[in-house]
Amino acid sequence: MQDHRKLKAFELADNFVLTAYRATRSFPKDELYGLTSQLRRAAVSVAGNIVEGCARDSTKEYLNFLNIAFGSLREAGYYVELAHRLHYLPDAEAVALRQQYDDCAKVLFGLIAGLKRRVTPPPAQG
Repeated sequence: MQDHRKLKAFELADNFVLTAYRATRSFPKDELYGLTSQLRRAAVSVAGNIVEGCARDSTKEYLNFLNIAFGSLREAGYYVELAHRLHYLPDAEAVALRQQYDDCAKVLFGLIAGLKRRVTPPPAQG
C-alpha cells in the first residue's frame, strides 16, 4: 500500500483538478451538464484513480488503476483542447492547463512504465 500524498503524480493530478475547476467556472451556463461536467469529471478521475490504486494490495491492481488514471488524463486533455477551440478557454488558461496536463502525463507515464518493468518478467534467454 502506497501513500498517494507522497507521489508527484498525485500532486500534479490534484493541481490539474483545481485548475480545471477554476477554468470551467467561466464556461457558458448551458455547458454545465456538458463540457464543464465532462472536463471536471475526467480531471477528478485522474487523481481519484491514483488514490484508489494506492490503496490496493498488489502491484498489478495498482498498475490497473494508474492506467485508468492515464486514460482519464488523456480524456481531460481532449476536453481542454475542445474548450479552447470553442473559445470557452482564453489562450492563457488553455496554455496553463496544457502545461499541467503535459507535466502530469510525463510523471504518470513514468510511474506506470516503472511499475510495468517490475511486474513483467524478463524475456527468456534463448
